[in-house]
Amino acid sequence: MDVRNRPAADTADAPPPDTEPSPAPLRPYLIVAAVLCGLYFLYSWVQYSHFRTPSWDLGIFGQSVRAYAEFRAPVVDIKGPGFLILGDHFSPVTALLAPLYWIWPSPVSLLFAQAALFAASAVVVGRTAQQILGSRAAGLALTVAYGLSWGLQEAVKSDFHEIAFAVPMLALACRALILGRWTAAVAWSLPLVLVKEDMGLTVSMVGAVLFVKGRKRLGAAVAAFGAAAFALTVLVLIPAASRAGQYDYWAKIEKTGQGTETSFGQVVADALTSGERWEMLVFLLGITGFLALRSPLILLVLPTLGWRFLSQDANHWGMHWHYSAILMPVVFLALVDAARAVRTSPRAWLVSYGKVVVPVATAVALVLAANLPLRELLRSETYRADARVAQARAAVAAVPDGASVEADVPLLAHLTADHRVYWVGTAKGATPDYLALDLRGWSQPVSDPVALASQLHPEARYAIVHRSEGFVVLKRQ
Repeated sequence: MDVRNRPAADTADAPPPDTEPSPAPLRPYLIVAAVLCGLYFLYSWVQYSHFRTPSWDLGIFGQSVRAYAEFRAPVVDIKGPGFLILGDHFSPVTALLAPLYWIWPSPVSLLFAQAALFAASAVVVGRTAQQILGSRAAGLALTVAYGLSWGLQEAVKSDFHEIAFAVPMLALACRALILGRWTAAVAWSLPLVLVKEDMGLTVSMVGAVLFVKGRKRLGAAVAAFGAAAFALTVLVLIPAASRAGQYDYWAKIEKTGQGTETSFGQVVADALTSGERWEMLVFLLGITGFLALRSPLILLVLPTLGWRFLSQDANHWGMHWHYSAILMPVVFLALVDAARAVRTSPRAWLVSYGKVVVPVATAVALVLAANLPLRELLRSETYRADARVAQARAAVAAVPDGASVEADVPLLAHLTADHRVYWVGTAKGATPDYLALDLRGWSQPVSDPVALASQLHPEARYAIVHRSEGFVVLKRQ
């Protein structure tokens, strides 16, 4: 048939071959993201205000961001007197929180920032899903499934970590890869090397995806940059800032929790036979109905899974803590990419599965959410302050502003905004003005706090200025 005689509608309705799908509207995703942000922050704030902080990390990041906000080097005395945090993990990206800290000088501002960053990544995931799959229902469903995913919820429970910045950046990089926006993919992925030292290897995997998608020179360059950035940070920058002159986390692979050396062969054998490691992997892929495996984006999870599998630290293996948060945008957008790809599969069953995988993933997320941290927000006891909370608040109030203080984990983050804070166990070489101790945080009951203070600091004398059933505050004489 002569194209000149073809009806105009035939050509007018056919989209140009190189155009991308129409963008999805922003408003409905912002509404869902606002709800998610509220839930994340409410959980974090209740946990903080009720002194349920699970580790010393919020105190550490509170000290480092406060230092940036005061235009000082990021010294974190909680890790040891005068400890430069860039000698531990290379995360200069946290300096971006300094302006927020000027407005809201509290570790709570970090919790809000993390909630907002996680929620922003949900907008990216949802809008990309609608744009690629052509369904607002699918986009909103995946926004909810992603926002309630176990990786993000466990990260919220673990207080603030620098990976909060990597989550939306990875979401934007994956979105760009799906849409074929190669320059944008590079632009969003390269700054990941400023989030944490291991992110350089993830950047290399972005290069690998670009290579697979036919951008061979660009992909090779990005992969080389990521590998070089990783080597530079762990072999040069971190050792230069570290007192030990080395990257301490190699020991997580070389040594067990008891400090004994292990051969690399034993490390690999342990990784391959660990049920907890494999359980984490099954749940990671299971929340996408395992369809994410059909997208090249899945390559981006390999570096993080690799070091976690090889680590001898049990905290890295399972589904807890914050380590899986950066994997969530990758696997969900890999699901979107795969769902589009299988539409043209010659396998009828795969085409059919691709049509229902979004409801499957959403159902899995909702079922799992019934046993994840945010469920605590539905329980009245979550908001109830018991006697221990009142005792902790009184202990914090007993330490004058501006004083130096050595404290246990429950109190650390509550003191960093207006005190110089040390942690019990790493304060060797310092003699703080005050000690704020959790009497129930020791292996043996503390019956004589003054004697304990003399053991911690034999060079000084301390006297009790405040005591309750759970906490004691001592002042240097």
